[in-house]
Amino acid sequence: MDVCRGGRTSTYVRNDDLANDMAFDSDVFRVPPGYNAPQQVHITQGDHEGRGVIVSWVTPDEPGSNTVLYWAEDSELKNLAVGYVLKYKYFNYTSGYIHHCTIKGLEFETKYFYEVGLANTTRRFWFITPPKPGPDVPYTFGLIGDLGQTHDSNRTLAHYELNPKKGQTLLFVGDLSYADAYPFHDNRRWDTWGRFIERSAAYQPWIWTAGNHEIDFLPEIILSAFTNQLLSCFRVNPYHLSVTSTGFMSRIKLQIVHLHFGKYTPQYKWLEKELPKVNRTETPWLIVLMHCPMYHSYEHHYMEGETMRVIYEEWFVKYKVDVERVSNIAYNIVNGLCTPIKDQSAPVYITIGDGGNLEGLLTSMIEPQPSYSAYREASFGHGILDICFLHLASQSGWVCCSS
Repeated sequence: MDVCRGGRTSTYVRNDDLANDMAFDSDVFRVPPGYNAPQQVHITQGDHEGRGVIVSWVTPDEPGSNTVLYWAEDSELKNLAVGYVLKYKYFNYTSGYIHHCTIKGLEFETKYFYEVGLANTTRRFWFITPPKPGPDVPYTFGLIGDLGQTHDSNRTLAHYELNPKKGQTLLFVGDLSYADAYPFHDNRRWDTWGRFIERSAAYQPWIWTAGNHEIDFLPEIILSAFTNQLLSCFRVNPYHLSVTSTGFMSRIKLQIVHLHFGKYTPQYKWLEKELPKVNRTETPWLIVLMHCPMYHSYEHHYMEGETMRVIYEEWFVKYKVDVERVSNIAYNIVNGLCTPIKDQSAPVYITIGDGGNLEGLLTSMIEPQPSYSAYREASFGHGILDICFLHLASQSGWVCCSS
């Protein structure tokens, strides 16, 4: 990544005129037609290898069907997977019926169609499974963090959809709906956000990690937004490895990449056992996703990840983590430095930052630019990460949504 030889600050300045949340009646929040029609459809990977998919959706009025009908594009044989349904209450909000259904035993590199719903409100979508894991299989990831649901958020998602370099899976590094910006964390904003992202998340896996806007809680009603909504509707972990209301970590294996993702509350023993398990012959690229940056040079959130860095960075160097993708701050590439001296085995830290949420950009940076910072820019947008056998390429590092 040639940009890592840099050490400069971009002069880009965001136009904040469109950093307000879209109205409830916006087209992108439109409810599908028909009584009890499935909405907020999204998928995530459902196993280590890529042969499983978790399909999730919401029916607003009654449970309806908890099954998914699916079939390969070149096959007339249709299969049925059975899921489960749940709902929750949060202050004065009652959710719709939230469905999760795991499809297993899929073929690699195959296009599948799937249907949810009943009768005339049945809705059809599709996805493509990844190639079989191996050391020389290329793969392309989309990257978004801190998205929210503003007009700028819509531009970010539109730019991602229209990017000629298509992401096959999207890595989402925390701070989803920003519902906590509203009184009592208006959970209707989770519903609008679910309908907003459906146009992408129903067709390719979105792999989640949680951010601070998911764990904000309201002591006056003794309820955690993360506990109730995120674990109900948006499955952060593809399958249950370790989950608590205050922290989680889990892993998946996808192509030549091994991914660790999780909230920044330390789960030391889990990671201590997990990192040595990675087969670097099969998955030579090891990527860690987290929300709180270990390194960045913005005044906001500065040094917040220091405690975690002190604990984990030694492991990341020891097990030769290649790239860390973190959120919470606008775009910032950090050279592979490790305390106390530069170590060529240290990861490259890339903070993908702002997806266009209502908080706007953080523009106050530490001056002079620290030596560990290769490039920084107060922009918003999405990223594209290309993984190949011999190299990693980041498409201009960051795809900005300029006005």
